[in-house]
Amino acid sequence: MTSLSLGIVGLPNVGKSSLFNAITNTCVSAENFPFCTIDPNVGIVQVPDSRLASLANVSGSQAILPATVTFVDIAGLVKGASKGEGLGNKFLSNIRETSALVHVVRCFKDDDVIHVHGKVDPIGDIETIEMELLLADLDTAQRAVDAQTRRAKSDKLEQEKLALLKRVVANLERSIGLSAMAFTVEEKQFLKTYEFLTAKPMIYLANVSDDTVSDTDQPLVAQVRDYAVAKNASFLMLSAKLEAEVSALPKEDRAEFLTMYGLSQSGLNRLAQVGFSLLGLQTYFTTGPKETRAWTIRVGDCAPRAAAEIHTDFEKGFIRANIVCHTDFVTHGGWKGAREKGLVRQEGKEYVMQDEDVVEFLFNV
Repeated sequence: MTSLSLGIVGLPNVGKSSLFNAITNTCVSAENFPFCTIDPNVGIVQVPDSRLASLANVSGSQAILPATVTFVDIAGLVKGASKGEGLGNKFLSNIRETSALVHVVRCFKDDDVIHVHGKVDPIGDIETIEMELLLADLDTAQRAVDAQTRRAKSDKLEQEKLALLKRVVANLERSIGLSAMAFTVEEKQFLKTYEFLTAKPMIYLANVSDDTVSDTDQPLVAQVRDYAVAKNASFLMLSAKLEAEVSALPKEDRAEFLTMYGLSQSGLNRLAQVGFSLLGLQTYFTTGPKETRAWTIRVGDCAPRAAAEIHTDFEKGFIRANIVCHTDFVTHGGWKGAREKGLVRQEGKEYVMQDEDVVEFLFNV
């Protein structure tokens, strides 16, 4: 099943656990000292989508099931983590299977919150974490070379894999992460089994104070944004402190509260949108009396592959898909009204799914 999972990394005391608390609305420890997060925290949260409520209202649905994002928060890393400093890098294994990484960077000044390096330095903090991720990958790659050497004695294909791993090691030793290396499709598929951290898409998240959350030009934030642009990575600015306040409010009061700070969406909404865009994901909808549901697929997926998200039998026995866009479905009161207006399309196996699609799959197995 296609899904979005984000691993949260950063130095201690940059706001990682506070962010996790806010977006998952849980009570994970967030005290003001390093290594507060010992075990990895995992939260699965629903992605707010106003389109679901309008669909459910038309269909009289008993339940609404939004798309979800899984967040994994691990202990703060410090310089030397790959060699066992702090809590070491043993917790990095918990984020190896995530879709992408969210690197939380401290861009707020607060004398009451200790900085492990004694000063707020976004670029220095980023470089510390990225070096630890790179060194962790180097360790993984070196062990992979040792194992592959034993397999490559008399097999040409295994020898090619060994040469690839040696190339990865050579680049990592030059401080070049996998995202900056060029690979063929086949090479990427092989390397994917090792879950290299520096191969993962990255979102650089500038964590600011609540009173500067609308100031996108503040110098510390600009440093992080420019770094992300140079790395061809994604960037987001938010205030973990403000998000915590938002998450504590009744849902009906959140929009008005955000407006007071010049914001139209919560941090969770924006983070999910950035994550979906970064990984080339989108949603489509199914709706009826039982439930209205958002299904996560990849941009470019054809109808049978989208149907497989519901059940593999839908893909195997795919006949066609009845499709109407969300706006037309709601405007004309559901499937019946949309059909009367000629707005429901019958699409076949080659149809490329769109983000607004409301779908009925017809299949036979």
